[in-house]
Amino acid sequence: MSKNINHHEQETVAEAVNQTEHFIEKYKKPLIYSVITIVAIAAVSFAYQQFYRKPKINEAMAQSFVAERYFRADSFALALNGDGNALGFKQIISDYGDKSGEAVYLYAGICELQLGNYKEAIDYLKKYDGEDPILQARALCNIGDAYAFLQDNKEALNYYLKAAKHVDNEYAAGYLLKAGIMYEELGDIENALKSYEEIKAKYPMTVEGYDIDKYIYRIKK
Repeated sequence: MSKNINHHEQETVAEAVNQTEHFIEKYKKPLIYSVITIVAIAAVSFAYQQFYRKPKINEAMAQSFVAERYFRADSFALALNGDGNALGFKQIISDYGDKSGEAVYLYAGICELQLGNYKEAIDYLKKYDGEDPILQARALCNIGDAYAFLQDNKEALNYYLKAAKHVDNEYAAGYLLKAGIMYEELGDIENALKSYEEIKAKYPMTVEGYDIDKYIYRIKK
């Protein structure tokens, strides 16, 4: 009985092997082409990373170094437009995009804001999508500032509130203060008071917190 079973198993295995060999023989060329395609894609991807993307990133970072130095020195025009030798943030973005890091949009946006180019500042700042919540909140606040300079108080208020909600630390006090002032500009005294009282309750030890009583007193009076 066992011999019959073993013989049957052997026949089954032999049949499976034959089917596999037949499958391989039938689809040998497509299989080879598939393997070649996968290897080629992997090779192209590796070459792109090693010989194009990495050098581009290094170039972008080298160019950004000089622009950042001008930015830290408050030389916003040189930081944005370059000095004739090194590129500014505007050209770096045009040539390399965000290969030097997302912060390039934040730098460019702040430069435009400081130079009074508010619409351009908004365009750059809205492209910034960094992982640091403090810097992201700062970008949102700067967008609010740009809208405020454009006298679009509703949008300014919208971004100040977004900035305040984005971080729960002492910086939020400044964003709430700006929101309160915008509420007043829009005639919404009730919400202005709420913003000021939130500063008093949550951030009393900040610079804004020390002075907030005069804002509250003025409204209540």
